[in-house]
Amino acid sequence: MQPNPRKTKSVRHLGTVDVARLREAVIAIPDAIWDMEDATKPNRFGALDATRHIIFRFVSSFNDWRTSDDKPLWAEWRSMLEPVLAAATAPYGYVQGAFPRIMLAKMRPGGVIHPHRDANPAAKWPHKIHVPIQTNDDVTFFVDGTGYKFAVGEAIEVNNMGVHAVQNLGSTDRIHLIFEYYDLDQPEPDWLSAAGAA
Repeated sequence: MQPNPRKTKSVRHLGTVDVARLREAVIAIPDAIWDMEDATKPNRFGALDATRHIIFRFVSSFNDWRTSDDKPLWAEWRSMLEPVLAAATAPYGYVQGAFPRIMLAKMRPGGVIHPHRDANPAAKWPHKIHVPIQTNDDVTFFVDGTGYKFAVGEAIEVNNMGVHAVQNLGSTDRIHLIFEYYDLDQPEPDWLSAAGAA
């Protein structure tokens, strides 16, 4: 079950995108909304520890990235998210691209995401992209043991097949827009039908 050969092997810098409007809206989200949305999230993995999420779109099955469900907040946030998604993925040059997962992730000061790989089949094909909305100098993103600092508005593809982790040693929240992206015109892998049947 080989991952997409187009995925980065470490990190891929995609350029800086304008997140000003989105950032203003995200910073204004009350804690009660974060708590409510986090309570119903489908991505309950131990490695994520206490990181909270607001899910806009998520795969219908962990075995297949080709079908997703829009969550109720997508309609409200779509006009702010789509320009950021389009700008961040423009360097790929795909004529037809799809976004199977779109979410916000909020990590409190002192928070961690433990070392892990995104092991489910639905994570093996799409590019995994982060756009920091709020961060600080003491947030480090690790991929296979190498630490990286990502700036607000910088779009970065990360190798989710490698061992990755995050720590926030700063005094402010770290909030990222995280999403997946793939080329609808790229031939699908042979193993997909077997994974879908699992």
